[in-house]
Amino acid sequence: MAEPSSKKLKTCLPTCTHHHELIGTRVKQNFPLIVEESLCGAVTVRMELSYRLQALAEIFEQDHVALPRVAGYFHREAEEELETAEAMMGYLRERGGQYCNKDIQRPGCEQVCNIIQALELTLAQWKKVSGYMEELCLLSKENGDHHTASVVKKRFVTRVVTKIEVVGNVLTNARRLGCTHEGASGFGEYLIDQLQEELGKN
Repeated sequence: MAEPSSKKLKTCLPTCTHHHELIGTRVKQNFPLIVEESLCGAVTVRMELSYRLQALAEIFEQDHVALPRVAGYFHREAEEELETAEAMMGYLRERGGQYCNKDIQRPGCEQVCNIIQALELTLAQWKKVSGYMEELCLLSKENGDHHTASVVKKRFVTRVVTKIEVVGNVLTNARRLGCTHEGASGFGEYLIDQLQEELGKN
């Protein structure tokens, strides 16, 4: 059975431009190539985000920063992002697609040195990922792949929305305590590390 022709919509999704379709698969059905390419690209985005969150965790483990609960929060988020990327790859395989291995970009957070910078960077990344996932839902629907749209919304969108809320709340409290981009109010950062409930959640 021939796969439906893909509608080329204007999109900001990080599609896999060098994607290789899996030849000989017998399970692929109603899985448009543009959706497969976009899923493949989205997996790479989630892997890069995991790498970035891990790099942030290591910043807060350094002895001159020493905010262990903040570091632990970023470690957990990095692990969850990697698990999400692996779940997306699993879904690709279930649908008869495949993930194309790519080079993961540098985390780009080498200049981050305080909580405000780290939280703002993380919030921006979550919002970007949320936008990608919402756009992937729309792209899937437009190409008649309602199964992918449903899976992405249920498994990969809802949790990102919650993460955005959590980071936004922590960021608000950090500013209330006088934390700044320049790293002022070291005591405020200490209080965030010790008292912010979300940072200790598993």
